[in-house]
Amino acid sequence: MQSPLPVRDGVNATRLRLPDEGPWATAMDYMMHRWGHIDPQGIEDRFDAGEIVGEGGVPLDRRTRLEDHTFIWYYRTLPPETRLPVELNILHQDDHILVVDKPHFLPTTPGGTYIQESALVRLRNQLDLPDVIPMHRLDRMTAGILLLSTNPETRGRYQVLFEKRQVQKEYECVAAAEPAAGNPAVGFPVVVRNRMTKSRSYLLAEVIDGEPNAETRIDLLKTFDAGNADGGRPASGDTHARRGLYRLEPHSGKTHQLRVHMASLGLGILHDAFYPELLDKAPDDYTKPLQLLARGIRFVDPITGKPVEYRSRLELSEAR
Repeated sequence: MQSPLPVRDGVNATRLRLPDEGPWATAMDYMMHRWGHIDPQGIEDRFDAGEIVGEGGVPLDRRTRLEDHTFIWYYRTLPPETRLPVELNILHQDDHILVVDKPHFLPTTPGGTYIQESALVRLRNQLDLPDVIPMHRLDRMTAGILLLSTNPETRGRYQVLFEKRQVQKEYECVAAAEPAAGNPAVGFPVVVRNRMTKSRSYLLAEVIDGEPNAETRIDLLKTFDAGNADGGRPASGDTHARRGLYRLEPHSGKTHQLRVHMASLGLGILHDAFYPELLDKAPDDYTKPLQLLARGIRFVDPITGKPVEYRSRLELSEAR
């Protein structure tokens, strides 16, 4: 359902579904029930100013009955955010799509503590394109190629490509050159298949029994010596002295799929705080980004009918 309120400061208005019934006589009573403990005066002020609207953009007031509207829209009060010390690079822009290099640490879309500091909101504000939306997502810690639609009239034609898996993606990562102790040797290239699930209430994706729904082809491109902090050779006794640069080609798009599949081989991606072991939450260390990069994306452009390929210009900091 399209919002009757326009994008403001790069952020969509929030949509709230009102309950069909309950002990609340008015829409404001219900909002007070939900958020009155946080900012009761702010809720009253928004109703008085006509800043909360229903279907068709009709302003609500304090007396609007609960049953008069199914959905209402309003702008959230956004907390101040510290700008992340990373930048987006635009690789391609035309009348239909936008292709950018998303840096590590910047989320694709608003969520949690990151609203203005998301690729989507930054691009909307920077380019004055309120209708731009991403066609797929990259994890906050993953860098590389991100494709966005800028034209609502042709957006569906690009969405179909992703729905029918007619988009080929290529990633690169850095991990140990040999599997961790206790894991069998791997002959490359290798295809990893399993069934994955990811609950919104739990940080980690899980592998479960059942028909596979996630598949990744993994190849080892090269091995090299890991340098220490000053750029020299690793210290004596470093069990990860040899590292590998890997190409990953996912044939599905499950959350954290590449990270889980690499970890399942005993080759957890370098600087991964989730897999194979969940580490304690810590502030972002911008000197140690997750060594995972969306290197390229290929598809037949539905507007021109011609094959296109976009390649990231970024490099993994730990690759040699």
